[in-house]
Amino acid sequence: MSDSIRHIDVALGDRSYTVSIGPGLIDDTAQWRKALRGRHAMVISNSTVAPLYLERVTRGLDGLSWSSFLIDDGETHKSFANVGRALEALAHLGATRDACIIALGGGVVGDLAGFTAACWMRGIDFIQMPTTLLAMVDSSVGGKTGVNLPAGKNLVGAFHQPRAVMADTHTLATLPEREYRAGLAEVIKGAAIGDRAFFEWLERHADALAARDSYALIEAIARKVAYKAGVVSRDETEQGERALLNLGHTFGHALETAGNYTAMLHGEAVAMGMLLAARLSERLGMSEAIDTTRLHALLERVGLPTTIPAGMQADVLLALMRLDKKTLAGSLRLILWRGIGRAEIVAGVDEAAVTAVLTEACTH
Repeated sequence: MSDSIRHIDVALGDRSYTVSIGPGLIDDTAQWRKALRGRHAMVISNSTVAPLYLERVTRGLDGLSWSSFLIDDGETHKSFANVGRALEALAHLGATRDACIIALGGGVVGDLAGFTAACWMRGIDFIQMPTTLLAMVDSSVGGKTGVNLPAGKNLVGAFHQPRAVMADTHTLATLPEREYRAGLAEVIKGAAIGDRAFFEWLERHADALAARDSYALIEAIARKVAYKAGVVSRDETEQGERALLNLGHTFGHALETAGNYTAMLHGEAVAMGMLLAARLSERLGMSEAIDTTRLHALLERVGLPTTIPAGMQADVLLALMRLDKKTLAGSLRLILWRGIGRAEIVAGVDEAAVTAVLTEACTH
């Protein structure tokens, strides 16, 4: 294997695991096969990723009883119906409590596979093999799993940590440009929350990242994963500090839901949500205009949206934000900031200020 492989530990006692980042990891069977403890395995993937990588993964399952389960590509397929079908597939396989699910795909596949693993016999192993930048730097790390409802995104789920994460950066070569840029939103988010030096590094390397430079890419993924691993180790179930990782998410989930999960990719919605959170922070006197300007500029440099899709309405978005699971005791609880690298949890946010920010964004 290449010297460029990076390994980052998520420290959770007897549930600790390693995130491996670099080229060629899917084919490093000796590395990821160690995480399989039983004789049954099921690979969950989707109709876009499976033709590219499924055969390479299943070559590593020699000697096991295994099957694959595929869903269609897209956020709308992260559903209870598909979890039910995956559970039936596990039953057909005869999967026992030492079985392992391998999640081969992006965040939708990882969330659904993890939730399925959490449900089967009250919890079996799973391995994350993320194939999108967004999944590599965010959803594959930390054990959040779940499905969507028509009422909102990720309203049902469980904390269920993987046995290992294998982020093969070679898979990013086949990632469409829009999906790749959406992943950069989560990289920027980590820096915006709690690492000003990383934000400055991203400003210096934005063009290299946009061009998929291998060195810059592996470094950015590793720094973001290391930051998130530290937060998860200290606050696994989001009782305090981990909530900071939701900067932009309450706005972003409202944008995704209002667009029926088709108008914006998750990363695009997070990017716009971060910008709205920065504008709200500025309006509330928590941050300076220069911080908003720098965030806006960085998002634009890597090709992320800085405007809300046409036709969305402020009152609809606010109603969706009230339903978000991060809302507390009926009042808006948002992650805002006091400038780059200094995010904080703010309860009881003034809805008039939120409405003003949304109204301004929806009319431009």
